[in-house]
Amino acid sequence: MSKVMNYVTKEGLEKMKAELEQLESIERPKITQQIAEARDKGDLSENAEYDAAKEAQGMLEMKISKIKDVIANSKVIDGSQLDTSKVSILCTVRLKNNTTKQEQKFTLVPDNESDIKTGKISVNTPIAKGLLGKVVGETADIVLPNGNKLSFEVLEISL
Repeated sequence: MSKVMNYVTKEGLEKMKAELEQLESIERPKITQQIAEARDKGDLSENAEYDAAKEAQGMLEMKISKIKDVIANSKVIDGSQLDTSKVSILCTVRLKNNTTKQEQKFTLVPDNESDIKTGKISVNTPIAKGLLGKVVGETADIVLPNGNKLSFEVLEISL
């Protein structure tokens, strides 16, 4: 089975490594302790605390495994090597909504780094996909999943 390459920023990779470290060194021992305490309470067949702790352990191990897999298949994107003449991942794009005439600014980032509150949108969103490859002055007509249409003029591309 082929692995999917995950493109990340250096900061995104460091954040994932920190989360993995926290899960393995703090959360895993906590759950192990909860299982031990529940086991000490006697009959395991009717011990809801034990069942809950074992389920939490399974979920934690699954999360740890997923993060390890993402890290192992990650490729760090070097922003200094990117071309800002057209919209691409890690670019910050200043747009004018042709309907409302309002300006918006988005940074296109990998999926796991998106945060709409800070203007970071996943490169896999409909808006980002519609902007990829556009140059300053070009118009991007985007159809959203709900059928609505948006039209943006690219005003500026930067890193």
